[in-house]
Amino acid sequence: MGRRCWRRRALAAACLGAALLLLLLGAAPRALRTVFDNRGMGSSWLGGRRRSPLQMLYDLDQGPSSALAEVHRQRRDLLRRTCSRHTRRQHLLQPEDLRHVLVDDAHGLLYCYVPKVACTNWKRVLLALSGRAPSDPLAIPAHEAHAPGRLPSLADFSPAEVNRRLRAYLTFLFVREPFERLASAYRNKLQQPWGADFQRRFGTSIVRRLRPRPGPDALTRGHDVRFAEFLAYLLDPRTRRDGPFNEHWERAHALCHPCRLRYDVVGKFETLAEDAAFVLSLVGAPGLRFPEPRPGAGAAAARGRAARLFRDISPFYQRRLFGLYKMDFLLFNYSAPSYLRLR
Repeated sequence: MGRRCWRRRALAAACLGAALLLLLLGAAPRALRTVFDNRGMGSSWLGGRRRSPLQMLYDLDQGPSSALAEVHRQRRDLLRRTCSRHTRRQHLLQPEDLRHVLVDDAHGLLYCYVPKVACTNWKRVLLALSGRAPSDPLAIPAHEAHAPGRLPSLADFSPAEVNRRLRAYLTFLFVREPFERLASAYRNKLQQPWGADFQRRFGTSIVRRLRPRPGPDALTRGHDVRFAEFLAYLLDPRTRRDGPFNEHWERAHALCHPCRLRYDVVGKFETLAEDAAFVLSLVGAPGLRFPEPRPGAGAAAARGRAARLFRDISPFYQRRLFGLYKMDFLLFNYSAPSYLRLR
């Protein structure tokens, strides 16, 4: 990683802390967590009893060549170069921008979760690491993993505490080819029967706005949204005027701000098993295994499902949608899918 890299991390953290402080000075008072309370005094590695995950990564970068460590170094470098090339003007981060960054003080971890990129299993793993849940991640029900308050967010802390964690903790996220993630969000939230809540919340609005003659059942349940209607909804300017995208189809860079926060590990859904094992090896949790994907839920199957969904979408809409998600393609080194007709 090198000394210059570590100086950049400290400078970026200090700048973010100052920016957050300026933004918070005018905010209403709110409860703030402290790094060390009287009960736990923080993580054991802060007392020098073991090396932190960030120190472990530094040791890997300075030691003998490791193929996997080199992959992640290249991803970090590409992300940094792409950010410098494509992000000339950036807004100041506000506390709410850090809501997706989860904190594990016991192990020195910051994890930015991106829905539809194995985030349920990552939340399960963090809960298992914390000792507040079964040690087997799959024994933790999904609704418990997503329950508000189970895992603290970086947005819960004061600027000084945010700054301290950004300097000392290993920061990581997992991303996915943007169109495959989009197709997964559509299937899971708007097409499958278990997405009834999303269908009522978003599906009814989509058919009301975009379907010429919606039937009463569709207006009530929103259960039969077509993929083309979903994409038209994303591209409709009124959707963005109404507020940010839902997190399940919001762009990964808009959730995790990789050009403002320095990420040490950029994991990918396509190499989920290897990248998750790499993170857990830095944590020093040899007995904890990241859950394997369900049959039919792997990257190859997801690619085929996305190709079938986009096959009937016009090139005009494909190009516009690619423009909407272009930064995710660039930042995380994804090529345009071969099934698209962008020319």
